[in-house]
Order: sequence, then C-alpha cells, then structure tokens
Amino acid sequence: MAPKPPSGTSARSWDGVNPPLSEWVLEAVSSMGFTRMTPVQASAIPLFMAHKDVVVEAVTGSGKTLSFLIPVVEKLLRLEEPIKKHHVGAIIISPTRELASQIYKVLLSLLEFHPASAAAINPSDDDDAHPKKHSSTYKVVPQLLLGGATSPAEDLSNFLKRSPNLLVSTPGRLLELLSSPHVHCPQSSFEMLVLDEADRLLDLGFKDDLQNILRRLPKQRRTGLFSASVSEAVDQIVRVGLRNPVKVMVKVKGSSGALDKRTPASLQMTYLTIPALHKFPALRKILSSVQPTPQKTIFFVSTCTGVDYLSAILPSILGDEYSLIPLHGKHPATVRQKNFNAFVNSQTPVILLTTDVASRGLDIPAVDVVVQLDPPADPKTFIHRCGRAGRAGRRGLSVVLLHPGREEDYVSFLEVRKTPVTAFPYPIDITDEDAATATETARKIVLKDRAYHDRGQKAFVSWLRSYSKHQASSIFRVADLDWEGLGKAWGLLKLPKMPELRNFTGDRTLGVNIDWDKYAYKDKQREARRKEALAEAQNGTTEDNQQSNKRRASESVAWSNNIENRNKKAKRREQKKAKQDHNRWEKMTEEEKQKVRETEKMLEEIKQKNDEERRLRREAKKAGNGGGNAGDGAEEEEFEGFD
Repeated sequence: MAPKPPSGTSARSWDGVNPPLSEWVLEAVSSMGFTRMTPVQASAIPLFMAHKDVVVEAVTGSGKTLSFLIPVVEKLLRLEEPIKKHHVGAIIISPTRELASQIYKVLLSLLEFHPASAAAINPSDDDDAHPKKHSSTYKVVPQLLLGGATSPAEDLSNFLKRSPNLLVSTPGRLLELLSSPHVHCPQSSFEMLVLDEADRLLDLGFKDDLQNILRRLPKQRRTGLFSASVSEAVDQIVRVGLRNPVKVMVKVKGSSGALDKRTPASLQMTYLTIPALHKFPALRKILSSVQPTPQKTIFFVSTCTGVDYLSAILPSILGDEYSLIPLHGKHPATVRQKNFNAFVNSQTPVILLTTDVASRGLDIPAVDVVVQLDPPADPKTFIHRCGRAGRAGRRGLSVVLLHPGREEDYVSFLEVRKTPVTAFPYPIDITDEDAATATETARKIVLKDRAYHDRGQKAFVSWLRSYSKHQASSIFRVADLDWEGLGKAWGLLKLPKMPELRNFTGDRTLGVNIDWDKYAYKDKQREARRKEALAEAQNGTTEDNQQSNKRRASESVAWSNNIENRNKKAKRREQKKAKQDHNRWEKMTEEEKQKVRETEKMLEEIKQKNDEERRLRREAKKAGNGGGNAGDGAEEEEFEGFD
C-alpha cells in the first residue's frame, strides 16, 4: 500500500507526497506546468521513495518518466554520506537511443532547479572564479551513454573527468562502461536501478547485456520496472529477483465504466477498411477529414526499406500541404537525431514516416494523428504506436488500415486484448480513378531513376516477409493478398520474383510496358556500370542464353554494386575520421596525450578481460555439455532473471 498523504491534502497533490518532496522539486514540477500528479505518479512516487521495489504498468503518455526520476534524484540527494568519486549511485536503462536522450533531457530540466546539481552540470566562469558558491557535496551529476554518439573511450574519459553518479544509457554502451575497473557500483554507493520500457528490455536482443550488467550491480538495491504493457511480459517478470515488489497498474475506464483499457481516454482509436489499391490515396483524405488540420502526424510502416521507398513516392501523392520526414533504426545515429529534431521542432504540418523505432517511450509533443499503414507483427506494439498521440490529456486520433475480408477480424482480436477500436468516424470515398491517379503519380517518380525501382522491389519483398511473420497469422494470410492491387498501390513497374508468387497467374508486369535496357540510373557512374555489365553479358553468352542473361544483368547489377558502394563510403568515412583524429592529436598538450594513452591502454585491458571471460564461459559450457547425447544437458543457457 502507498503511504497515505497528510490529512487535508489531495491524494494527487505534489505537496501531499509522503515522504515529502523537496522544495526545489515542487518548484520544478510547478514550473513545468504540472499542477497535480497523474495517477501513476501519485501511486509510484511514494512507493519508490519509501524504499519499495515497484513494477509499474500504466497507459502510454501517463507521466511514467517523472515517476522514477523524482524518486531517484531525491534518494541520491538524501544519502547519509555523499557518493564517492567514480562511484555510481543509480542507473536508468532504456532500450533505444531516442528514449534515453528524452529521459536525460527531462532529468536536466528537473535538475535545473537544484543549484548544486545545475552548477555541476553546466559550470560557469563565475563558478570557476568562486568554487565555493555551489560547493554542496550533495548533488546529482548525470551522464548520458549512447552507442553511435560517442566512442567508449570518450565515455570513459568523460566519466573519469566529471565523476557522474547517475547514468542514463542503452544496455550495450552501459555494459562497456561498467566493464572498466575505474567505474564502481559497490553496495555502499549504489542505490537504484530503473528499467524503462521493461518488457522490451527483457526481449532476447537485450538478454545477454542485461545479465552481464546485473552481475556488476549489488543485490541490495531498489529496482523499478516501468512500461505500458508489463503484463505482456509477465512470464519474464515473475523471474525478476525483486524483493516483495509492489505492482502499480493504472488503466483507463472503458465505455462500460470498468477499468479495461490500456490507452488514454483522450485517444480515439479507430480502424479503416480499405482495399490495397486505395490505401495510399486514402492517407490524404484521412488527414483532410480531421479538423483542424493535423500539425504533427506519424505514419507507421513495418520495415526500414519501406520507409526508404515510401519517403520517395508519398510526398507527391499527399501533396504540398505536408512535409514528410523519414526515420528508422538503420539510419546513422546522427541522421536519426537530425530527423527526429526536425519533426519535433517543425512549425508547419509535418508527417513522420517511421518504423517501430518510434513506437516506444518517446514523448513527442503534440502528435495529433497516428496512422498504421501496416498492423504491427507483434500485437502488443499496437498500443505503443497508438499511444504516440493523445498524450498527457491531449486529444489524439489513431487509425489502423485493414484490407477487406479476413483482416477485419483484427478488430475483434484487439477487443479481446482490451484495446478496442471503433470504425473511422469520417467518410472516406476513394474511387478507382483516384487510385489510378495515385499509381501514375508514384510511377512517374520511379521512372525518373532506376534506383527507385530497385528500392521499391526490395521494399516490397521486405514488407511481405514482415507480413508473413505476423503473430496473428490466421488473420493476416499471404494467400489472401491482392498482389496486383498492392503492386500498383506501391507504384511498382512489375512484381518482384518471390516464392510466394510461384502460383500467381495474374499480370506480373502490372500493365507496364517498358524497355528495360533503356531504363537508366540517374547516377552516371552506376548507369555506366550497368551498361558495361549488360554488354559483357550479351557478348559472353550464346544466342539461346542471351535473353536470360541480359535480363539478369539489367536487373541484378544494381544489387551487386551496393556492397562496393558501401565499402567505398565506409573507407572514405574511415579516412575522414583518421584525419580528424590526427588533427585533434596534434593540438593536444603532452599531458593530454598521456591521458589518452592511459585510457586506450585501459580499454585494451578491459577488452582482453572480457574476451577471456567469454572464452572461459564457452569452455565451461562445452565441458558441461560434453560426452552426452544430443539433448542430454545441452540446453541453451536460460535467462535467470535479475539478482
């Protein structure tokens, strides 16, 4: 049970929390515009501050971030003794760079109201001249650790220089830092561990990193697990070694008055049944039917290649009223951050075309509409996608597009999963003429550059692979797809070769008549290579085989050149980085150079140590499995949960 607030105070009043919050925290939340706590904050903050382990499940957009940030900073500032140099007091782990960055920004906004911490984070010239001005030894100094943003050596160097006591990180980069013998998390210092989007952190992709991280942390700690769908990973949560954890579950009343929804009441969740051929022209009419005009919209698709291709053809179909920004997990970290910031800071109507990299945890301000062009392969992701809109009490609309027929059963499927959707409330009338116009518009883009054709073929195959792996496979069946309608909707010039089309008897050319020999790449070097390969194929074959080799050369040469182009780009990046490193080295003092040498030596020792640990574990595993029959003691290592 949560501690009761003092008599005379509201259960959701910030000054009614027991134990009481510090005056600077009350000032901070007031300045941020939070007049009272959200339900999840009112439940979780007192428990986490009262030394309880917590498992928090709350609807997306309900204020979970402050639910763990406030207890963490309050705990670090109320210790009996200040945290020693190079000792860590708390760690917050996030599954993605974007979410980790967002948590860090909220943390900095909070700490701006604590003078000693603010001075340590952003030391001014005045502070340097008067070092005792904010000399309190009780302060929170955070460090953000992100793969791709900095190198492990830079992270370690910053840690040694600034001695942070609170780390916000993704799992991989955190493990690299904790592997250093100069980073300490002893029982005497380490207080709290937070796993944000906990169910995703428990996925197999993070299992090994989490196990290695937890081996380096003391068992006597406070642990908080926060997510919008903890119950979806309950089989994993049960094995988490929390000491008598308190589960906090905050849901929303449905139309019947029961607590049966997992999404905010301000979010209207809908579906639209639309034929494949009409899907893309319907997007424009969806947005135009919403009043006032949506300023921020998110389109979710299933694959990275889909984002790359559709970002080329959708702007022409949608018109000039909206700008479109692509974002997916295979973009370099700098590109992801740049595009994300462009979307967040846009002052005109803008659409973010993205994959599930943007579906979890991100608090993107003022998203009006979410459209799921493809229902997610993992049904629990549906909630997170929808939850990008309707956050913090703001009205929002989500729409999932479904093909007529069996896919309409997805509505009942969602109802059973307590995420009910209703029919899209506005009439969407798309004619075959509208669809044909959209197809022609997309094909005009594709015909300008053969590279778009290659990209479209690749994206379509990737989309189909994702569709075929949907967990609700009885609803989403490849056999039911309208191949010609899909191909034309995507603006393809022909259907790609796929095993799924082995028995297809329709028009593979999709009604397009094109001279493939003359269809050129806009990139002159790439086109020259295509022609060269085509000529070699023609000259090196017999008359019987000329046609097939000619087709193969013209269609596949682009794919074979991808690796070569990537290698060249990678080499140029390496040369540029080497030059920058050399210039930076030349500007260093001898003392700075010595510190760099020591850091590099330290990292090499850590690497060797980790390699040796992995080798010993492999040998121990082999020894444990050796000599038995297949299946006798040869089980894969199981996730043992948290200590």
